[in-house]
Amino acid sequence: MPAYLEKRSIRYPIYGLMGITIVLLGLLAYYNWLLSLIGVLLCFLPYYYIFKMNGMRRKETEEYISTLSYRVKKVGEEALMEMPIGIMLINDDYYIEWTNPFLASCFDEDTLVGRSLYDVGDILVPLIKQEVETEVITLHDRKFRVILKLEERLLYFFDVTEQAEIEKLYQEERTVLSIIFLDNYDDLTQGMDDQTRSSINNTVTSILNNWAITNGVFLKRVSSEKFIAVFNEQILHQLEKGKFTILDEVRETTSTHNVPLTLSIGVGTGVSSLPELGVLAQSSLDLALGRGGDQVAIKQTNGKVKFYGGKTNPVEKRTRVRARVIAHALKELIAASDKVLIMGHKYPDMDAIGSAIGIRKIAQMNHREGYIVVNPQEFETGVQRLMAEIKKNEPFHMDFISPAQAWEMATEDTLIVVVDTHKPSMVIDEKLLQRLEHVVVIDHHRRGEEFINNPLLVYMEPYASSTAELVTELLEYQPKNGKVEMLEATALLAGIIVDTKSFSLRTGSRTFDAASYLRSLGADTVLVQKFLKEDVETYIKRSKIIENVYFYREGIAIAKGQEDEDVNQVIIAQTADTLLTMEGVLAAFVISKRSEYTVGVSARSLGDINVQVIMENLEGGGHLTNAATQLADVSIADVEDRLKIAIDDYIEGRKKS
Repeated sequence: MPAYLEKRSIRYPIYGLMGITIVLLGLLAYYNWLLSLIGVLLCFLPYYYIFKMNGMRRKETEEYISTLSYRVKKVGEEALMEMPIGIMLINDDYYIEWTNPFLASCFDEDTLVGRSLYDVGDILVPLIKQEVETEVITLHDRKFRVILKLEERLLYFFDVTEQAEIEKLYQEERTVLSIIFLDNYDDLTQGMDDQTRSSINNTVTSILNNWAITNGVFLKRVSSEKFIAVFNEQILHQLEKGKFTILDEVRETTSTHNVPLTLSIGVGTGVSSLPELGVLAQSSLDLALGRGGDQVAIKQTNGKVKFYGGKTNPVEKRTRVRARVIAHALKELIAASDKVLIMGHKYPDMDAIGSAIGIRKIAQMNHREGYIVVNPQEFETGVQRLMAEIKKNEPFHMDFISPAQAWEMATEDTLIVVVDTHKPSMVIDEKLLQRLEHVVVIDHHRRGEEFINNPLLVYMEPYASSTAELVTELLEYQPKNGKVEMLEATALLAGIIVDTKSFSLRTGSRTFDAASYLRSLGADTVLVQKFLKEDVETYIKRSKIIENVYFYREGIAIAKGQEDEDVNQVIIAQTADTLLTMEGVLAAFVISKRSEYTVGVSARSLGDINVQVIMENLEGGGHLTNAATQLADVSIADVEDRLKIAIDDYIEGRKKS
């Protein structure tokens, strides 16, 4: 116990005991004063000793406190002046009133007193104005963690340069795992002799080995079409700066040998666990392949994905094996269900409606009822004409249901097929999608970051012209239990014609095969043209937007609508298509209001410019030649500025690569 506490605990009981003793001695003196005098002498000698000891202890305590106070004060002064922590006092006008010597030495100056904070460290002023309590900043090539005491106008500076360097070194040295896949190796080498195949292998292996040695990458071939690459974050950043030029090198070198091989690379990064890195790398590779290959996908732990490459159109497959396998798998899923619900994207176009009608027919061929979930308020003009024709066939029209009806009839055994999109946020009723466990996805768009969770079957072919083309191929491998009606075949053909712009864009040999098959089923091309006719009002709206067109860069045209006029997505897309037919236009971008709070952008190109990459920078996506996005709570002018930045980034990135 400290002396001063001990003193207080003794003092008060002694006073009480003395009072009792005096009373007793007074009573004794009344009867015998001699005995009382002897008692006084005997009792008060101990009290005297006790008081004397108390006095000595009090004096010692006072001396100790005085000495300790001096030492604390001295240590505080030395700490304030000598400790390696910067301290700064400022006034309301951001002038420095005082600093300790350590902080002045960090600025290589004798004193900072009287200087303006704008001159010494203007980065601090916004932090003070925003009342940020702590922040890491860089001053004079050193990093400081600044702690602000706003009421006292006091700033503490902790030098964390070495800590930041260690953290940076740790980040740079973290392991990165990559899987490199030769996209079309099996198809290209299938008919080759051993000598030619060996020559191609040597060429590709040599290119990749030189790339690995140059960049400090460990590379190991694990199969005829797959490599494993191990490197670190620092090397990854260097490869990203170069936009992964290995993609172009392999493509261009092999194309000179008339063997157009391309690479897809999946990268796993951001975690220390090797199994997790492997999962991320494989997931990234699946994503790159799902988008058509010839690109790099870097998937991070926060779910974000970065893409590089994707400059060429996906190579069309040579065989129908995959279509036959998917058709068989779909048949089994339909047979195991009680009914089939088909759903496309919001504001469905001919491709979405046509492919939905095709899936309905496949369900009927497998003795299951098929229902198409639609929202009639979202139909564009062409789809409205198709629906008017369908209404003439009452049983056919009854299979078009609302989301509420679909919700009522859905059961645990119901199969839902999503067509022409793979993004949950774009389907007609996302809640219905989340409710049902058995999901099939059929789409022709390049795969984006957002994807439907845990589908039972995925049929995504970015090389295809349209989802209607994919569904038509699936129709060919179904049981011949029912005849495909003329209107059903016509709807599928209309979907192909719309998405290929009358067979002028993204058209392969399989596209014509599908169209030929539909014609053999009775598809009416005249009726298709009737569906696709546009009215005068639509033509005028499109022309008004085109009036505002201008060239931002060579071959890149941008047109925008009025801030106070809402335009539906179909007109925006048609305007971009029209601009693409103009002389000198390699890529067209059309910006217009979709609703009070939404601005839409449609992008089209002839293939020289990858509009998908540009739209992905604006939270959108699509194909190399056909892409779009929607942005909320922004103005047309804001979107225009962001679009220009995205175009600049893309052009500069191409120059670097």
